[in-house]
Amino acid sequence: MKYTYKLVMPALLVYLIIFIIPTFTGLYYSLTDWSPLKDGISFVGLENFKYIFQDEVLLLALKNTFIYTIIVVVFKNGLGLLLAVGLNMPLKSKNFLRAVYFIPSIVSTIVIGLVFIPILQPSGILNGFFESIGLDFLAQYWLSDTGIVMYTISAVSIWQWAGYHMVIYLAGLQTISSDYYEAAQIDGANVFQRFRYITLPLLAASININVILSLIGGLKVFSEVYALTNGGPGNASQVLTTSILSLFGEGRWGLGTALNTVLFLIVAIIAIPLLHKMRKQEVEA
Repeated sequence: MKYTYKLVMPALLVYLIIFIIPTFTGLYYSLTDWSPLKDGISFVGLENFKYIFQDEVLLLALKNTFIYTIIVVVFKNGLGLLLAVGLNMPLKSKNFLRAVYFIPSIVSTIVIGLVFIPILQPSGILNGFFESIGLDFLAQYWLSDTGIVMYTISAVSIWQWAGYHMVIYLAGLQTISSDYYEAAQIDGANVFQRFRYITLPLLAASININVILSLIGGLKVFSEVYALTNGGPGNASQVLTTSILSLFGEGRWGLGTALNTVLFLIVAIIAIPLLHKMRKQEVEA
C-alpha cells in the first residue's frame, strides 16, 4: 500500500504546484487592489467583482464571449458532423479531402488572422468577389462594423476548427458496426431514420467530446479576436480574455485576476454539469 502512494505522490505534487497553489493565490489577489503602481497590496473584498458586473465594457466583453461561444459550439459541431458523415462514405478522394479540411486546425490562429485580414477588408478579396458577380449588397465592413464583427470572427473560427471536430466525429463513426445499418435497412428504415436512431445515439461520446471542447474553447477565446481586431472597433469585439490582457496592461492586476476568476467559474459551472449530464446519454456500440 505504501508503495502505491509513493507512485502517486509525484503526480500529486506536480498538480499541487501548477494548479492548486496558483488557483488559491489567484483567488486571494482577486480580492485585493494589487497593482505595480502602488507601494502595497490592500484587501478590498468583493469590490473587484462588483466592478466587473457594473462596468459597461466588461459586461459587453461577457456578452460577446457568450455570443461567440453559442455560435461556434453550434456551427463547429454541425459542420464537423456534416463533413464527417460525407467523408465517411466510399469516395475515392476522401483521404485527400479529410486532409484539406483538417489542415487549417494545425495552422497558428495568428497566421489565420493575418491571412483573413486582407480578405475581409472593405476593399478586400471577399467584397471584391461579391462585386464581381453583381452581389454588391452583400459587401460589408466585416471587421469594422460593430454589429457584425463578432459574427465575422466566429465564422473565421468555424472555418479553422470544423475540420478538427470532423476528425473526432470520423473516429466515432468508424467504431459503429455496419451490421446495425444493414439490419435497419432490411426493416425498411430510410437514410434519415438510420441517422437519427443509429448514428446519433452511437456517436454520443464523440458529440460530448466535441461539444465540451468547443464550449471551453469558445469561453476562453483569445487568439482569434486578438489576431483579427484586438477587441475593436472600439470595444465592440472585446471578450473576457482580451479584457483580462487589457487590465493587466493597465496595471490593474487585482481586477484582471478577479476577471480571470470569473472566467474560471463560468467555465466550471457550465462545463462540469453539462459533461455529467451528457455522459448519461452515451450508448455503447
